[in-house]
Amino acid sequence: MEKEMVNLTIDNQKITVPKGTTILNAAKKAGIDIPTLCFLKDINEVGDCRMCIVEVEGRRGFATSCIQTVEEGMVVHTHTQNVLEARHVILDLIISNHAKDCLTCTRSGNCELQALATKFNVLNIEFEGERTEHKVDDLSPSIVRDFNKCILCRRCVAACKNVQKIGAIDCINRGFESCISTVGDHSLNDVNCTFCGQCIEACPTGALHEKETINDVWVKLKDPETTVIVQTAPAVRVALGEEFDMPIGTNVVGKMITALKRLGFDKVFDTNTGADFTIMEEAHEFVERFTQNDNLPMITSCSPGWVKFIEMNYPELLPHLSSCKSPHQMFGAVLKTYYAQREGIDPAKMYVVSVMPCIAKKFERQRPEMKEGELYDVDNVITTRELARMIKQANIEFTKLEDGTFDDPMGEATGAGAIFGTTGGVMEAALRTAQDILTGENLDKIDFEAVRGGNGIKRATVNVAGKEIKVVAASGLANARTILEEIKNGKADYQFVEIMACPGGCIMGGGQPIKSSKVRAEVDVRKLRADALYTIDEKSAIRKSHENPALQKIYKDYLGEPGGELAHKLLHTTYTKREKYNI
Repeated sequence: MEKEMVNLTIDNQKITVPKGTTILNAAKKAGIDIPTLCFLKDINEVGDCRMCIVEVEGRRGFATSCIQTVEEGMVVHTHTQNVLEARHVILDLIISNHAKDCLTCTRSGNCELQALATKFNVLNIEFEGERTEHKVDDLSPSIVRDFNKCILCRRCVAACKNVQKIGAIDCINRGFESCISTVGDHSLNDVNCTFCGQCIEACPTGALHEKETINDVWVKLKDPETTVIVQTAPAVRVALGEEFDMPIGTNVVGKMITALKRLGFDKVFDTNTGADFTIMEEAHEFVERFTQNDNLPMITSCSPGWVKFIEMNYPELLPHLSSCKSPHQMFGAVLKTYYAQREGIDPAKMYVVSVMPCIAKKFERQRPEMKEGELYDVDNVITTRELARMIKQANIEFTKLEDGTFDDPMGEATGAGAIFGTTGGVMEAALRTAQDILTGENLDKIDFEAVRGGNGIKRATVNVAGKEIKVVAASGLANARTILEEIKNGKADYQFVEIMACPGGCIMGGGQPIKSSKVRAEVDVRKLRADALYTIDEKSAIRKSHENPALQKIYKDYLGEPGGELAHKLLHTTYTKREKYNI
């Protein structure tokens, strides 16, 4: 059935669009830009901020274009003098109650409020007066919440409540006292927040940002007594370039390595190698569970936001989690044992830094389970954004760097490790190894395309060694909840489940470059980044984790068999039931 079409005029341009289209989207089709602030496509379309107001002939007042749908014969004006003056007043009112420390704000230069103030030439604040002062919540290891920079757009609330189905934050109080906070106005550290960071990605200002720890890294880099090692996650290399105005999804691995070496890191290694360790352990764990029909389905454990979610919400299902540590934690454990012994380095004088797309990794690295004795596997986690800041602070012209290579012998990785960064990638990588274990053969089947793609839930039945295995890959915690409810209520017969906390997987993690609402509405950021990772995989000489010669040597010389006593001690972990509210 064909859609009913509507004819209208916007700024003297005649346009035909489907019935139900908003004025904002109709204008976009005509190439007319209408400014927005609270609008976030498919997530927050509520018309709160009123920046997108327009005039409609024959009507009193203004129409809010992000929620007002078109009508036959409608005549719209987007930039009359009245509209421009009203937008200026709206901006003035917002900024009058906003912290004005733009020069020292982490979002300076990438702040939607700042961009609009520049665009509308807001040079003086007419509505000076009382400003509300709020405490800064910096108690969590992952997120800093500074409501003094909040504009009440509610985009963070929508991301948390509608996308992730967590609801850790919402608008509290009324009138001038309204603010975005938690139950009882407690710290994010003490409520049901999973530290996924999707609120940060949604925020248009600096009201939410990661807990920055790059100063600690700088101190260690200047210490001649400390061996500082850095490892970089697969998703970082296909997003870091965006912080230097390179196209979305550009693979900058070579420039990234060179930049890290110029910053002063003693060794630069690839977390993809850690992902290969994870697959070695996880695939063997799955094969053992599958053949014994024990604790199925097995659920992946690479995403710390997801792990915190299940610990808080479905502790009865914890036995289904793989006991494998995440890749960077495994790699940290190997670096502080095998590598330290090999190189004659005192582990106590080794400082391991992980560059991650994920702010929940900051929480994960300080879990008590992630240490051996007094030494943590990983000493610091910085985000993709934090690495970009370090590169800029060092005055390195990133786009002009030559390509470097990872250090040996820990820099060798496979294509399977690379696809860990996108939803479905962990499962696909594990199935590549599991099929060879089950058959005892080196099979040609590499690609498991049924678990690829942008859908939040991807169910499939795959044939492995003549056996049908029912699998599902889910990304985003709302989708995770759907899958866990199926398992909990006995409505699912999956054998293998992959869950990532962030919609789209690590490539869309809470520590990745923040894209404006306009970019998010026009570009499929997830697909561009994911395609880059699949290209890395396709071009890799080795595409199965168990064929990585560096891993084979480490298992032979040090770890023993996958899942063996030493491997289990160093590379596996445990979980615990958590209360949602520690108040």
